[in-house]
Amino acid sequence: MTGPLSGITVVSLEQAVAAPFATRQLADLGARVIKVERAGAGDFARGYDHAVLGQASYFVWLNRGKESIELDVKSEHGQRVLAALLDRADVFVQNLAPGAADRLGLSAAALRARHPRLICCSVSGYGPDGPYANKKAYDLLVQCEAGLLSVTGTPETPVKAGISVADIAAGMYAYSGVLTALYERERTGKGSALEVAMLDALGEWMSQPVLFGGYGGPPPRRTGARHASISPYGPYRAADGQVFVGLQNDREWVALCRDVLGQPELVTDPRFATNTDRVVHDAELTEIIEAALTTLPAGDVVTMLDAAGIANARLRTTAEFAAHPQLAARDRWREVDTPAGKITAQLPPVTVPGREPAMGPVPALGEHTAAIVAELGLDA
Repeated sequence: MTGPLSGITVVSLEQAVAAPFATRQLADLGARVIKVERAGAGDFARGYDHAVLGQASYFVWLNRGKESIELDVKSEHGQRVLAALLDRADVFVQNLAPGAADRLGLSAAALRARHPRLICCSVSGYGPDGPYANKKAYDLLVQCEAGLLSVTGTPETPVKAGISVADIAAGMYAYSGVLTALYERERTGKGSALEVAMLDALGEWMSQPVLFGGYGGPPPRRTGARHASISPYGPYRAADGQVFVGLQNDREWVALCRDVLGQPELVTDPRFATNTDRVVHDAELTEIIEAALTTLPAGDVVTMLDAAGIANARLRTTAEFAAHPQLAARDRWREVDTPAGKITAQLPPVTVPGREPAMGPVPALGEHTAAIVAELGLDA
């Protein structure tokens, strides 16, 4: 593997989404990531679905570029192999069930006593202490506990985010935390212990509605696909579909009224004088906007909005996103090998001119067990 993390070895006792998302990004940067999987079963995310050439979409997304070793970490032999791996590791990541790492002798304190340069990253649902420390945590449940469902959905029905947003948030902070710790180790020569809780990670992303409702504003509202505190902002009907519009300031409001709606008198209408006024009268404003736009094809509306300098979008399906002309024009897709054949995957979001991310193959369960054990000089 090549890349800025070439030469860094990551050992991960990981499963599901949060920790694998963090370590896959390390692998994309060239780190050697050794994924320790349960003997005979592996990461349970391997069985989430069978949509990608008979493989789980979650697994192929989260585990490219890694080496898979099957271990019974409770057995004497498994513990010897794991200890030998950690002797050579720079980073150890785990998101085992609450208390499991401690019971296996894999607490950050115990590991760093033996390996002072080791960076230990623990990903959990609710953190290592407090009344929820031992509570099981899955993505939807953390979305509930963080208040996300209270601000997502329609006025009648709370709705979860359509992706694993709590897991992804935790994985992102674990990833950035490990990078920070590696940088710190270059300066101090010492490793560190990181704790990332899904509740804390998603809680950071919930800060704006918490602040909005906690300092004098009304409780945040569920507004479907519309913005709760900006208007006009959301979907509006055209003659043959919807166009999403997003305004950010009064200059854009003037341009919308004058250049798109053809109704400059709306600018001085006291119902719509400020963004706060427009939010209060959003239903009336929506009727006015849609009365103008439903006479026009959506493509013409988009052209007018672009000419007026007003942000807009068309609602795309996942298949339409995969065929997005912007991604095609920027060559944002690559082929990745999997045990069942090649798949197409997006490049990582951070682009460095002249550097191609590693994006190695997705491993079969235990594919590298024999080679890794032999490398460690241990019996198979």
